[in-house]
Amino acid sequence: MDAVALVERYYDALDAHEYDVLEDALHPEFVQQRPDRRFEDREAFVEFMREERPNKRTRHDLEVVLAEGENVAARGRVVDEETESVLFAFADFFELEGGAIVRLETYSR
Repeated sequence: MDAVALVERYYDALDAHEYDVLEDALHPEFVQQRPDRRFEDREAFVEFMREERPNKRTRHDLEVVLAEGENVAARGRVVDEETESVLFAFADFFELEGGAIVRLETYSR
């Protein structure tokens, strides 16, 4: 799977609540840094998305996804599916390793 397809699979899995697919896209040593918290491993991130995510009725509308080797940048918006309102804009920076996402830095406004 190429880098862009892997990142698109990540967002699709989040939006569809397919947590096994999400886990498969993430490296065992996955780390995410975001404005409000840091996840130190794949299990903590998947568990948060499955059980603790504040709003599960959202989708990621991607505006652009750019890849260079094992690095991918994505920009888009998180939209509430019930109201169709934009909750926030984001920029995600992915590092891939061995066909999986190993690091993700998220910025939002």
